[in-house]
Amino acid sequence: METREKIIIIGGGFAGLQLAKTLNNKNKKVIVLDRVNHHMFQPLFYQVACGRIEPSNISFPFRKIFQRSRNTQFRLTEVKEIDTANNKVITDEAEFTYDKLIIATGCKTNFFGNKDLAGKAFGMKNTQEAISIRNHILITFEKLILEKSRSDDGNWNIVIVGSGPTGVELAGAFAEMKKEILPRDYPYMNFDHLQIILVSSTEKPLAVMSPEAQQKSEEYLKDLGVTFLSQEYVTDYDGDKVFMKSGKTIPSNNVIWAAGVTGNVVDGFKEENLVKNRYITDRYNKIKGYDNIFAIGDIAYMETPKYPQGHPQVANVAINQAKNLGKNLLKKVNDWVEYEYDDKGSLATIGKHRAVVDLPFVKFQGFLAWYFWMFLHLMLILSVRNKLAVFFNWMWSYFNKDSSLRLIISPNKKNETLQ
Repeated sequence: METREKIIIIGGGFAGLQLAKTLNNKNKKVIVLDRVNHHMFQPLFYQVACGRIEPSNISFPFRKIFQRSRNTQFRLTEVKEIDTANNKVITDEAEFTYDKLIIATGCKTNFFGNKDLAGKAFGMKNTQEAISIRNHILITFEKLILEKSRSDDGNWNIVIVGSGPTGVELAGAFAEMKKEILPRDYPYMNFDHLQIILVSSTEKPLAVMSPEAQQKSEEYLKDLGVTFLSQEYVTDYDGDKVFMKSGKTIPSNNVIWAAGVTGNVVDGFKEENLVKNRYITDRYNKIKGYDNIFAIGDIAYMETPKYPQGHPQVANVAINQAKNLGKNLLKKVNDWVEYEYDDKGSLATIGKHRAVVDLPFVKFQGFLAWYFWMFLHLMLILSVRNKLAVFFNWMWSYFNKDSSLRLIISPNKKNETLQ
């Protein structure tokens, strides 16, 4: 009887999940390892942070996804090291052997080695961080209504560092929250004092998009009352003040860091296998120096004629690298196909009826772009039930200019008892 090849996938993000789905019910034994038990739809984390949708609407348990699979298993564990000499994955719970290993660990927030920023600013790369932002912002307003004064200016400044899609979308959502929702929740507070400040190291927001998208997004931010600080570099944050290279400071107790990512590298590889904290791969996603270890998605650094500096760290690259590798793993090696990224375009939303879309054949902004953004994201969400839940929340917010999801959910302190 032929023994099925054993494939271990580390990480269940866009890349890891797509690869597992491509190999699902095929003649392979597949094990997915992840430190959380669900796939997360990261493009909508900012809406969780702003109380627009529930975390469960964009979270998908792996065991549910592979409930009917005949060949795919899931294990909840954190990978500590790869023993490449013995083909073993070492986790905090057990060891797993493999015939082929695929690393799809994605990225984490890059604080550029600044421990103060890492400890005191909020990142937004997982569900827990998005919920923490929501809790913190809402608790801030509850404290303010008790104080009934502006004794601490930092409470009135929400600072977002980084003007890529995440930063711009967050700024727009908070600006709409300030205008439409907070005055109704807190009718005796003057939210004219509340400032949404977007700090950018570039001259315009959305620097990776077209000049038309950059110009329009800046106009949208201004219309919403967002303070856009261009060509400013944040150097430090002490929990009370944001310090910038120019010498300026901003008082703030609410700082969200969206200024970059870095790879989630697993121990067990040499420095020569890495560049920019990503694994160097060939055109088949095979890690340099190994015949049976691959990297896909944000963690992979692949140079091609079209992308000599590596591919952008976006979901579309991750999904398509996974599809290509999955198809290759089901073929004979001589029939494998090299990967090349076909850029489908990029888009971002900056509040209701405000969005920018760059496609290879057309660029457009405004009302139509906003509907296009909504439709695309709905289609990318995994289950029909979740699509309907998100759609209902969006429609409720659209007509009512409100949501009912502003819940402060914090874990009980250890040894806390009921009174």
